[in-house]
Amino acid sequence: MIGKLIGAGIGAKLGSESRKMGGTTGAVLGAVAVPLVRRLRLPTLLALVGGGYLVKRLADKAEQDPTTPKTPGTPNT
Repeated sequence: MIGKLIGAGIGAKLGSESRKMGGTTGAVLGAVAVPLVRRLRLPTLLALVGGGYLVKRLADKAEQDPTTPKTPGTPNT
């Protein structure tokens, strides 16, 4: 029960900072995620974390302006 409340609080905080979902949606997802995470095994959790990290890196790369230099000090040509 306490885990669901903590998950809901964290989800609400993350949801309020997101553009696509609000605090209420984040709270519901956070409360639902806690029992699911408890049932998953370690390799599955590591795969989910790795996949989430990869998706975030790809999304950040896609948002990056192609005219900015890749390394500091490189001139824009």
